Amino acid sequence: MEKASKIYVAGHKGMVGSAIVRELRRQGYENLVLRTHKELDLTRQADVELFFKKEKPEYVFHPAGKVGGIVANRDAKADFLYENMMMEMNVIHAAWKNGTKKLEFLGSSCIYPRMAAQPMKEECLLTGALEETNEGYALAKISGLKYCAYLNGQYGTDFISVMPTNLYGPNDNYHPEHSHVLPALIRRFHEAKESGAAEVVCWGDGSPLREFLYVDDLANLCVFLMNHYHGDETVNAGTGKEIAIRDLAEMVARIVGYRGKIVWDASKPNGTPRKLLDVSKAASLGWNYRTELEDGVRMAYEDFLKNPMRAER
Repeated sequence: MEKASKIYVAGHKGMVGSAIVRELRRQGYENLVLRTHKELDLTRQADVELFFKKEKPEYVFHPAGKVGGIVANRDAKADFLYENMMMEMNVIHAAWKNGTKKLEFLGSSCIYPRMAAQPMKEECLLTGALEETNEGYALAKISGLKYCAYLNGQYGTDFISVMPTNLYGPNDNYHPEHSHVLPALIRRFHEAKESGAAEVVCWGDGSPLREFLYVDDLANLCVFLMNHYHGDETVNAGTGKEIAIRDLAEMVARIVGYRGKIVWDASKPNGTPRKLLDVSKAASLGWNYRTELEDGVRMAYEDFLKNPMRAER
């Protein structure tokens, strides 16, 4: 990308999109085309095609999507499949039709089989059954990845995809039921501290292992790959390090300052037992993460305290 290139970031108000915008501006890219959901509903094909026909962005980052935690994914599979499929297909198709030089599609590590060998390599995609609780979301993301690869093969486009691990950081979603595990823990322990609650109940038994990447590190990788990577196969985005949810909860409680008891409700689902990405491809390209988990959680908590929308989200 040239510094003056016209760049569209879909979903720029979300956690990932806003981080990509911050990173682009940090690196001197200022010719950004941005639209809120109210200004452009990505599920409406005609509106998306009109936008691309008018604006003709040279480069497109597509992190926009309907996201949520284990409860939201489990209970609204149809919504997660439909909305994500509509958004990604409309954006990717319109980018191809209107001559976009390069597009970067962002998915999720949940595209990989539930019982994939760990750490999960990019080539393990579609080698086994998906995690049932987020199957709808995963199927949508797999379709977006494959559509990019198919366009590359059939029409010679340069559309790439990135599959990040669990993300957290500024502008996260702290909804008490629909957020991911780390922001949910931040909110739960903060509210317990404020109310003086004697205990906090967490879902599952705390045994699942998860990997977490600070969202600004992901944004740095996204810009790096847009400038340096070409290929049909996705690129994993993570740290290559994992932590048990039980240990994560204790870390969050300590950072927030909650000193009560943590209780585990084993009647609730754990989700995938282990989910660690093999990040050797990104490393071989010359990229590595910067933010260690404890430092990132501290910054995320500071953002939570400043986030005026946290009570409504």
